Order: sequence, then C-alpha cells, then structure tokens
Amino acid sequence: MFVKCLPLAASLSSRALASSPVARHSSRSSLILLHRMASTTAWGLKDAGLIKTQGYIDGKWVDAQNGETILVTNPATEEELGTVPEMGLEETQAAISAAGKAFKTWGKTTAKYRHDILEHLYALMEEHLDDLGKIITLENGKTLVEGRGESAYSASFIEWYAEEAVRTYGEHIPSPFPSVRNVVIKQPVGGSSILTPWNFPSAMITRKLGAALAAGCTAIIKPSPETPFSALAIAELARRAGVPDGVINVVTTQKNVEAVGRELCQNKIVKKVSFTGSTPVAKLLYGLASSTLKKVSIEAGGNAPFIVFDDADVEKAVEGAIACKFRGSGQTCVCANRIYVQSSVYADFASKLSEKVAAFRVGNGLDEATTHGPLIHEKAVDKVKRHIDDAISRGAQVLVGGQRVSGAGSFFSPTILSDVPLDAAINTEETFGPVAALIKFETEEEVIALANDTDVGLAGYFFSRDVGRVWRVAEALEVGMVGTNTGLISHATIPFGGVKESGFGREGSHGIEEYLNQKLIAFGGI
Repeated sequence: MFVKCLPLAASLSSRALASSPVARHSSRSSLILLHRMASTTAWGLKDAGLIKTQGYIDGKWVDAQNGETILVTNPATEEELGTVPEMGLEETQAAISAAGKAFKTWGKTTAKYRHDILEHLYALMEEHLDDLGKIITLENGKTLVEGRGESAYSASFIEWYAEEAVRTYGEHIPSPFPSVRNVVIKQPVGGSSILTPWNFPSAMITRKLGAALAAGCTAIIKPSPETPFSALAIAELARRAGVPDGVINVVTTQKNVEAVGRELCQNKIVKKVSFTGSTPVAKLLYGLASSTLKKVSIEAGGNAPFIVFDDADVEKAVEGAIACKFRGSGQTCVCANRIYVQSSVYADFASKLSEKVAAFRVGNGLDEATTHGPLIHEKAVDKVKRHIDDAISRGAQVLVGGQRVSGAGSFFSPTILSDVPLDAAINTEETFGPVAALIKFETEEEVIALANDTDVGLAGYFFSRDVGRVWRVAEALEVGMVGTNTGLISHATIPFGGVKESGFGREGSHGIEEYLNQKLIAFGGI
C-alpha cells in the first residue's frame, strides 16, 4: 500500500482521545494530515503540493460534509493511492453558487487579462510536466511516456485558448436601412458544468476548461472517480496562476453521481454543459440539460473504422494502426475499433502488424521498459475478453495475445484477431481495449458501406496513395474527423468532435464559440 501511516497514527492518537473535545478534533485533523503527507511522499513527485485530497470550492480545499471518501487505486498494482471526498448535492450546489457569484466579475474582465492568466497557467503546467505526467500514470495506468505526453497535450489547450481569448471578434452587418447600424458582439454564457472521463484525466479537462475561462465563463468540474487527482492538480496550478476564487470548482463523487450529474445539468445558474463519455450517458445528460435549454456540447462514443487499401504503403499503415489502435492500451475514443484490409494486402498487413504487436511489453507504467499499461479496471478487462470470446465463437482466429495477464492489476495482452465476421459484437460495440479486429474487404464501395454501418461517427482512418480515392473516401466517411495516411489526428488546433450519436459541438479550434453567446445591437436613428 502507498499509505502505511495508519498504525503509527493510531498509536499517536491513543492518549489524545482521552482529552478534551477540542484536543480530539485537533488530533483527528493531525491524523488526516499525517495520512495525506504519507500519500504525497509515496508518489515521488518533485512538488508534493500538487497532490490534493480534497475538493475545491470557492477557492477553498474542502472535504465532503458527511466525511465520506472515495478510495482511488493504481490500476497497475491495485494499491491505494489515496482518497478524495464523496461529495453530494449540497457540495455541488455550493460549487455552482460559487461559480455563479464569481461569474459576475470574471465575465467582465478583459480578454487580455484572461489571456495573461491562462498563459501563466500554461507556463506552470509546462514547468510541472513530469509531475503531472506521473500523476496520470499512477491513477490511470498509462506509461510514463504517455502520461507526460498527455500533460504536454493538456497544456497545449491552455496555450491555445489563451491566444483565442483575444480573438473573440464581433461583426458589423450592413443594414438595408440607411439610419441603422448592426453590430454583433460575443459574451460569455456563464457558469459551465464540465464532466470528464478517466481515459485522458488531464487533457479532457483543459480542452473544456481552457475554452470556458478564455471566453469569460466560470466552471464546475466533475472528474471521473477513477482519476480525480489530475483535475485537482490542475485546480491547484490555476490557483497559483491567479485564477480568482470561485472561477474554478472541482466536485469529486462516485456513489452520488446521479444526484450530482442531475444538479450540474438542471441548476438554472449553470448555462452550459460539456460532457465527454459514453453515448448512453450523453443521452441522459442531454435530456436533463434540455429542461432549461442550456447550451450543450457532447463528445460521446466512437466505433472508428481503419481502412487499408491495396495501394497503401503497408509499412506506414502498420505504424498508423499501432499509433491509432494501441495508444493508451486501446482506451481512447478515437482509436480504431474495426480494421478493414483489402484482400490483396491482407496477409502482408496482418503479418507485419502481428510482428510489431508481439514485441509489446505490458506492465506497470512506472517501469520505463513498459510499452503498454493496464486497463482502468476489471470491468474493462471483462469487456475485452467478452468481445474476443464472441469473435472466436463466430470463426475469428487469434494471431497474437487473446488472454489477460496473470497477477495483480487489470492487464490484458495486446491482441490481434483475424477473419473477424461482420456479425461479431466487436463490430457494433466500442471495445475500449487493446484488440485489433482485422476484417477483409474487396472493393471501395463495399468498405465505405461497412465503415458507415454504425450509429456513431467520431473518427475514421484510411491509408491510400491514390489522390482521387483519398478525396472520395474522406468525403464519404460519416465521421467528424478523418485521418488519411495517419493514425494520429488529435491536437489543440483542430475542431475535435463527431457526428451522428457521437455528439455535437467542437473542442480545440472553434471550441471557444461553444462558451459564447452572440448578441445583436442595432443602432438606430443615425
């Protein structure tokens, strides 16, 4: 266990418990402090002050009013990392109230003022990249390389939106009447609820939070209970950067998530809801937010096709598939879920991909030799195993992997399945794990139909050296983002988002518009 101070703390408290109520309260506070100090020391950070074990409301670090906590563990070792408050409705309402009060002043600050604070926050994130990356590795499981990479990716959104803050231009619209001038200005929408997942515990926050702050909005963040420490570290750095009290609030919850989520979507002080997560939950939250007709942006589930045509550079396609499919051990919303390979290059592609994947090393993300970390929890392992078993039962063959890794931690071996039938569950459900499902196809028309045969449409990928085909397929794929001859598409400067049941709204490029209202001012009598 990372936290091993409790027997010592119990010994230290034995005599104090017999003293006055004030002394007993002081003793309990000391025990909590000792517990938290032991936790932060065990993490091995350069700046232990980045580890926060309380929620953040109106500029104060606070516990749940009922004293309950959520246990957070390392998915690679199943060891305890620490606890955060099990907050509920009262704490959520307090956070919303703080955001509403802070908006009255933050929303009136100049764009230059917000730019400067965001630039300071970006500089602090860059300064603490290693620590922030290690926090991600410990709570999420991804490798140190990926953890640090996410930290840099996360910081890039703050930098991007700092620059966007001073570019929220208005517009003059010519009037058909000579005595009227039409001017359009942009104003922040107000308090914003930000609900984020565990797979990118830092970047999914900053690409929403950065836009909100740059626009002049305040925020209430609800991170995933599996990975709350990244959100709290960002809040701490924002505090150091000079973000005023109440502008950023963080509510941690697990068992009270239904009540908290409902309040974040229905409270009238909240004017904007941004969510990243599964499609079923997205539909639920969208319904709740509709009760007050809030602005909503959603990035929901994906089922990305990855297509390799017979004129592709197979070596490059293999590299692209590895980057796209196995990043984060397959736990990304834009990773390839269905890999279609044209029949004439199918065997070559499968052989080369299998050789690469067989060389992966699965293990604790803190080990520099590890190439792929664990899945987030046992439920994720069970889903991966179910998809593999289902595909095998329908005729698929295992080329590499196919089994969970024994021992502690939620590990599963990177897997390649060949000859996956079209009726396999993996074709209709997002696996969110390290399984590459290979499917053979014959014609361009056939594979476009297969790729689009899904209710979601977040991302799609294909490899081809035919310029005409590149344009045809890119335009035909029913997705919000297309990677042609690349397996990596995400960065701060692109409009990230999907179509169909993958959601609506965009983050990154144009993302600040999601947090702004347009207002017409018609000047008459001129």
